[in-house]
Amino acid sequence: MRDIKMMPPATLFLTGATGLIGSHVLERALAEGHAVRALVRGETPAFLQRPGVTVIRGDLTQAAALRRGLDGATVVVHCAAKVGDWGDPRDYERANVDALRELTAAAGAVKGLTRFVALSSLGVYEARDHYGTDEATPPPARSLDAYTRTKAQAEAVVLAAVATGLPAVLIRPGFVYGPRDRHVLPALARALRQRRFLYFGDGQQLLDNTGVHNAVEAVFRALFAPAAVGEAFNVTDGVLVSRRTFVGAVAAGLGLPAPRGALPLALARPLTLVADRVARALGTAEPPLLSKARYKFLALNLEFSIAKAKRLLGYEPRVSFDDGMREAVAWLRAAEPA
Repeated sequence: MRDIKMMPPATLFLTGATGLIGSHVLERALAEGHAVRALVRGETPAFLQRPGVTVIRGDLTQAAALRRGLDGATVVVHCAAKVGDWGDPRDYERANVDALRELTAAAGAVKGLTRFVALSSLGVYEARDHYGTDEATPPPARSLDAYTRTKAQAEAVVLAAVATGLPAVLIRPGFVYGPRDRHVLPALARALRQRRFLYFGDGQQLLDNTGVHNAVEAVFRALFAPAAVGEAFNVTDGVLVSRRTFVGAVAAGLGLPAPRGALPLALARPLTLVADRVARALGTAEPPLLSKARYKFLALNLEFSIAKAKRLLGYEPRVSFDDGMREAVAWLRAAEPA
């Protein structure tokens, strides 16, 4: 397969540029000589204020902002999403489905657009144990929570746009970690410091770990691989780790003792179902300690095949788990308040 670094410079319209994956897509694009138009809702972070980046003020619901961002763009990378495991389902639908429908419609009218890459998630698969599941397995009709449900609905929006001529690709990373993670690793660090972390079962279940640099590698492969259009691709680090290895690496990097406590799986599931149901009935603003999404993160074996990405995209993970975790934890420590 042709080296993607030899591809001609592109003009990239990027959503979610201030997020974990989007910010690294931006850096990779600039490093390879591409121009970036970044859609930004709020204040412009310092790392966006550099040559090669044009900031487009607005959001995905504003047609004028989409026209400005797409004017002259040759490729689109859609990273923006509402993430999390709790909240009003309507908020997730507006952010992850309705806004994407507006974006695909606007992109479909752009002449000269060669590729549209949308970030999805391995969370679209059924919430069960997975042992080598590949893309031939469709997302289920019902999902675990609003996030995973709307990501599956978003995939349907993209594939419908493909049927009308949009050259779109879906990338499904697993649990993404790396510098600028403002959600999961900081929350895990707090739980470790407060001695509130428990494994579910023996903690040896595999995690679908995906370092951010590896997710970005898949994005850039998808931007230029001829056989990618209309396809969805699972993406992980290739070598998966257990929950104990993952959490232990975070604890060691922060200079904390590795947690030892564990909740038997026979108790974890019923307790989670009760806690989740009660919290939803009460309308709590924050998820309970035992929520369905956290059960999935801690209890299920999440092993997915990346053979298709290797075959059609030429994808190979760029960064090992050990190196990626060291970088992620170093950033986490530097970002913590003094």
